[in-house]
This record gives sequence, structure tokens and C-alpha cells, in this order.
Amino acid sequence: MMSKKPLKFRPYARLLTMLGDQLIKNEQVALSELVKNAYDADASWVKVHFSGFDENYRAGEDAKIVIEDDGHGMTIDIIENHWANPATPVKLLGKKGEKARTAKGRIIQGEKGIGRFALLRLGRDITMTTRPTGSPSENILELKLAKYDNDFLTGDTALFLEDLELELSETQPAKVIVESEIEMGLRTIRRLPQGTVIEISPPAGIWSQDKVEKVFQDLSRLQSIFSDTEDGASAGAASRDFEIFIYRNGEYVPLGQEQRGKLDSLLSENSVLKVEGRYYQDRSSFEFRLNGKEVSLPLSDARISGLKVFREYLAKRGISKDEVTNLKTECGSFGFSFFVFDFAADAKGAHKLDKDDKDLLKQHRIYLYRDGIRVYPYGDADDDWLLIDVRRGTVRASEFVSNDQVVGFVNISQGENPQLRDKTSREGLVDTGHPVDDFKALLQTLLAWIRQEPYAKYALKKTRTNEVAIFKANKVTTLMEEAVAASTSEGVPNVVREKIAEASREYKAERRYLVQRAETTEHLAGVGLSVEAASHDLMLAMGQVIGMIDKLILLSNRDGPVDKEALRLELTSMRGLLSFIQTQMKDMQLLFRSTKQRRKDIRVRDLVEKVAKIFSTMLNRQKIDLLVHEQGAPLIAKTTDAVLLQLLLNLFDNAIYWLEGTELPRQIEIILDGDASTMTFADSGPGFRADDVEYLFEPFFSGKGEEGRGLGLYIARQLLERHGYAIDVAAKDQRILKGANLVVSFVTEQE
Repeated sequence: MMSKKPLKFRPYARLLTMLGDQLIKNEQVALSELVKNAYDADASWVKVHFSGFDENYRAGEDAKIVIEDDGHGMTIDIIENHWANPATPVKLLGKKGEKARTAKGRIIQGEKGIGRFALLRLGRDITMTTRPTGSPSENILELKLAKYDNDFLTGDTALFLEDLELELSETQPAKVIVESEIEMGLRTIRRLPQGTVIEISPPAGIWSQDKVEKVFQDLSRLQSIFSDTEDGASAGAASRDFEIFIYRNGEYVPLGQEQRGKLDSLLSENSVLKVEGRYYQDRSSFEFRLNGKEVSLPLSDARISGLKVFREYLAKRGISKDEVTNLKTECGSFGFSFFVFDFAADAKGAHKLDKDDKDLLKQHRIYLYRDGIRVYPYGDADDDWLLIDVRRGTVRASEFVSNDQVVGFVNISQGENPQLRDKTSREGLVDTGHPVDDFKALLQTLLAWIRQEPYAKYALKKTRTNEVAIFKANKVTTLMEEAVAASTSEGVPNVVREKIAEASREYKAERRYLVQRAETTEHLAGVGLSVEAASHDLMLAMGQVIGMIDKLILLSNRDGPVDKEALRLELTSMRGLLSFIQTQMKDMQLLFRSTKQRRKDIRVRDLVEKVAKIFSTMLNRQKIDLLVHEQGAPLIAKTTDAVLLQLLLNLFDNAIYWLEGTELPRQIEIILDGDASTMTFADSGPGFRADDVEYLFEPFFSGKGEEGRGLGLYIARQLLERHGYAIDVAAKDQRILKGANLVVSFVTEQE
């Protein structure tokens, strides 16, 4: 016979501290949770008062922490049926229903019903006085737990949760929360007859001035620390009517005011780049202002799809680079503002930072705000939630600007980003799969683009400016001449004079050696790039030959007669492919050192046709039409095969890359003008961006993102200049197609 007995959960009282330790990480998070409760109650201010603490914030015998606000307060019904019931769903239900916003229009921040556990992280005896809006009375709730240890034992007996008693009383008329003029911060305000005052004693943990300052910094960062941001990216718009004040023993403590002003000044006046805008999910595009200039950057843009971090994410999602338009992000739209600084010692003008500036900036990272309220711990100095420094250390340092150099924020909302949710511990976002992965990958991608494009341009310009300044000042030569001249003065020992003269000779010899070595290195790099560009079809042909050989091996292992006709066809195909490989390799031999030194008159069209054959398979596969026109006499260049081959291989490779994925018709057009001694090379691709033109021939600058090395055009120009020739972007009247147009001049200065 089976008997049934109904049972009920009967938790022990120590569950309170166990849950508090698990759900609330530390005092910082505990205070933040209570401040969020005040925010949800539509308070306009919160006052955190450390009462009974000395100047070093050591707690005295009567020390207590008082948290006061002017929110809408709590009725007896709310206290009895919701506050006294941990994990109440009242806020969560409000979010899901029509009350997702407060009366002031604020998005509700709390949803877990765990605010009362935050109290126990700050102290054990709690007195809460609360006055609802419009009520003449105030309600007082008392919870006295200081007499118990953490395990709530009385002798050898453990208390159950139900054994702990809360005392609730009502006082009419109200005595604590009354309408009056009060000092709040540096101004006088009218205290409304509503709100909540929570007294917590004795304070838990050991407090100090450093800890209080740290807590204040964290609390002040609960709201946006940024001023005067644009509307589209503002993190502060939702919290301008909500302020936090710190007091000690009745005195206002203006912590952080000077630093806040200094930070505002650095952001507005000393940053190299200001990037402010939004990611729009419906059109898969970043749209922002870069130092005030409008920029639109869709995910399909080669500047994005060429970035390693983005390609890796596409691969993780099972999407190829060519199918980027199939990526449908799930994180929602969001706003952002990033301020990028130059920490280098050679930074100039307003961009130059001293040690104090750098130390202040290092205290801040990229913050995340939800409806104007911070999501912890993102933005802390030791937090790398976007794995920027991790990738810099394990992948490539040049992929991103250092975390130290970037201060900013990302703004999300519960309305636009419902899948980006806080963890129950209030520490970071819940891993919801694609939504969170998309969100972080998009931010990593944008930050990588900032490093690869605008910051790279800034660094190039700075380097070029410094080098030009050194060149114009002729510093090294001048210093050497001054040293030689000074050594001839009377009183200078002969040994010193001889050493200086020797140093001058050695410098000139070493300079000649380094110039020659640089030219050799550039030549070898150019050969490598050219071979890489030309090797695709060779590898394809070799793969086909290997496949045919494997097929013949299988045929030879079969019993019976051999089909001679089939064998003949296979061998004929193999011979054709090997002949193609031989021809290509013979042409590529022209790149190497043995022929490099011999200049001769070369008909440029012959080299154009050789390179066109090398790329014929790719041209056909991508349906690119090649048009070559000659004007006037045949174009002749007195140079080497290696120089022309490197030039043409690079031009063809670039054109094919940028034509990939563009609309038909796809064209490459080459005009060989023998009378003017010029070659115009154009394609119908997207063309050069105006901002990129001045950097096209700089080393290591590439519009292909991380797919490009930024050496092709640089080396091509260097090689041409050594032969007295030039390459540049076509002028407006020289353009022949809508895309990239380059003009190579084979006219030397002597001519």
C-alpha cells in the first residue's frame, strides 16, 4: 500500500546570505542594484551617505550607510506582497506587458527581484522608511540580522527562513520624508514628500577612502560619463534627470569632479579620431561621423569583408566572404561613440599627451549602456570584453588600436536589443548565441577598420611629416658637416679630428649600402607579390595534371586491353596543360635578377598580352572584358621585363580583385599611347575613395583591409622612378572608365 504525504520547500535562513553572495558580486554591484531600484522608482536623485566614518572611512561604532532617493516610494501592499517575496516578477511582468516604461518614460532596469539581497551585502541590520507618492504617512520596515552569524545558528539549531521576522509599521503624519529645502551637492533643491530612505548597519566589509572613491567612480559610471554626444549615439540621454551624490558625516564629497572635467576636455580636444554613429541592422550598415565627416560602411564593403576578424566570424557562421549579404545579424541596431588617442612619444600638437593624461584615459575603456544605464563590468580598466588586447597579443598587434588608446561607449536598449540581456549576477551579458556573438563581432570589426583605415592614414601622415621635416632640415648631413668643421678648430686633438672624418666617410658608405639593400629588398618583395598574383592559374593547372596522372594510374592497373584513343586524349590534355605551365614559368623567369639589370627597348603591348594570358582563366571566370587600344606609334619603354611585369601583374591583380562581385559589364581597358609615351590602365570597379588617394603609393596602406599588404603600388612606383618613369592617379580628363584609373608615364625627366 502506497501512502502520499504533501511536502513544501522550507529553506534555511542561511539561503539569504548564500544567494546574496552568488547574485551580488561585491559592494559595488550591491550599491548599483539599489541605485537602479531608485532609478526604476523615477527618482531624480540618489544620496549615498557614509555616516559615522572617519576621514579615512574607517567605520565607528555607530557607523551606517544611508541610501536616500525621491522616487515614488512603496505602499504597504507593495512591501507585503512584493518586497517581502524575493524574486518577485512584478518588474518582469511590467516589462513584458504595457508597463515596460516608468511614468517618466524610463526603461525598467531591475527584473530579477534581487534588490533586497544587495542590502545584505552592505550590512545586516536594515531599516527602510518609504513614503508613497501622495500619501500623508510613511511605512517603516525593519530587518535585524546582525545578532546572527552567516549560518543563522542559535546554539546548535539552524533557523529557517520563515523564522526571520520583518517588522512593518506605519507613521502618520510622516516624520522622515517630508517636503523641505535641502542641500544636494552644490545646490539647494526642494525635497519632495515621497521616496525611500534605507539605513544599513553595521557596515559589512572594511571600507577605506580608496574603496569609497572606487565605488563612487563605479556609481558615477552607472550613468554615462560622456558629455555633448550626438543624439544618434548618446548614452546619456536617458539619465540626464538622474543624479548620484556621495556624502560623509553630513558633508558633500565632490569626488571625481576635476577628473570628469579633464576627461571631457581630453575627449573633445585631444583625440585623434572621433567616431560617432549607429549600426543599422535593417540595412546591415555602420553609419557614422568620422571627425565630423559622414561615412556609410555596409558589411558588404570590401573594407569590412577584407578584415581578418570579420572573415573569421563569417566562417564561424558558415558564410563565405562572397556571401556576406546573406548575413542577417540578430543583435539589433545600436549606437556608439569612440575616441581614439595617440599614446606615442612623437605625437604632435593637440594629440600629444602627458603621463597624467594617459593615466586618466587608461582608467576608461569601452562602456556598454542599456537605456542610459551602465552594464557592468564593461568599461572597467581591467576589462577586455571585446578581446582587443587578447587578439593583439595572440593574432597581430596591428589588427587593433590598443585598449589604452580607445575610450568610448556603446548604447543598446531593451526595445531594439531584447536578446542582449544582463546576467543574473549583473556582470555582463548572457550568452544568447548569435545575438551576443553578432554584437561583439560587429564591434570588433568596426574597431579593426578604425585601426586599418583612418588611424593608419593618421600614422602614415605623421610619419611622412616627420621624415619630410628631417629631410628638409637636412639634419644628418648638417650634423656631420658641423662635426667635421668643429674638429678643425684649434685645440682639437688629431685623434678626435681623424675619428670624426672617419665617421663621416663611414656614414656615407653605410648610406650607399643601405640604399642598395633597400632596393634589393623592394625588388625581392615585388617578385614575391608578382609570383603570388600569377600563381593561381598555375596551381589550378598543376592540380588538373595531377588528376589526369591519377586517372592514368587507375587505367594502367586494370586488366584487359588499354583504350588507346582515351589514353591519347588524356596525354594530349596533359601536354597542353604542361605547355601552359612551361610558358607561364618562362614568362615569370623574366622577373628574376638575372634579367633585371639589362635595360632594353620593350614594346609594352607584348608584356600586356603576356600578363593577360597569365590571368586569362580568372578574367573568363569573372566575366571581365579586356580591351587594349593603341594610339599613334607603338608604345616603347626603355626598361626591363621585370619592371614591366611587376607593374602589370599588380595592376591586373588589383583590378580583378575590385571587380569581383560588381555588376556586369565588368571591364578592364588599357590605352597605349606611343605618341604621349603613356599607358592608361582603368577598370569599371568601385574606384579609389577620395580619402585614400594621397595614401595609395605609401607602403603598407591597402584598401583591401587585411587581405592586402599595401606594397604593390608602392613597389611599382619605386621601380618606375628608378628608371625615370612615373605612375599616378589619372586626372579628370584622362579617365576612361568609372572605376580606378591610373596613368603610367614612360617619359623621363631628361626627355
